[in-house]
Amino acid sequence: MQKGLLMVYTGNGKGKTTAALGQAIRSLGHGKRVFMLQFMKGSPNYGEVIMSKKLTGFTMEQWGRDEFVHPKQPEQIDIDWAQRGLLRANEVIQSGEYQLIILDELNVALGFGLVFWEQVEELLNTKPKILDLIITGRYAPPALLKRADLVSVIDEHRHHYQSGVEAREGIEY
Repeated sequence: MQKGLLMVYTGNGKGKTTAALGQAIRSLGHGKRVFMLQFMKGSPNYGEVIMSKKLTGFTMEQWGRDEFVHPKQPEQIDIDWAQRGLLRANEVIQSGEYQLIILDELNVALGFGLVFWEQVEELLNTKPKILDLIITGRYAPPALLKRADLVSVIDEHRHHYQSGVEAREGIEY
């Protein structure tokens, strides 16, 4: 029996969700089933949401609004979405239906106080031993980094936003 990996993609650079999706594609290529739950995202216009409907073996759910969440003063509705998303993540993790689960932007939900480390720790403690799990987002807490089997910190050295280039379909969303 293989040990499932805990992989964390974090840092201030662009590409954490993209890296997780790349891993999903690789897993799908080997016939594995993949589930992706996005915290704090609710727009149906993200390329990965559109793509998810076209891939066999890939399931995606969004647990957030298509609204900006204030980092220091989140609204109750955003806390409620994240809390329900974490419950859903636990259901899926315990279901045994998937070989890879991606919890996209969970680190941001932690950093904004929408969910708490103790809740995530409980989820990690009860996850099946063979399940591969990816957690993405800025602000990964040190305790998560310590537990992870793989940590990729994506740094920003330059971003086209800085030269006035707007977000583009197929690049940022």
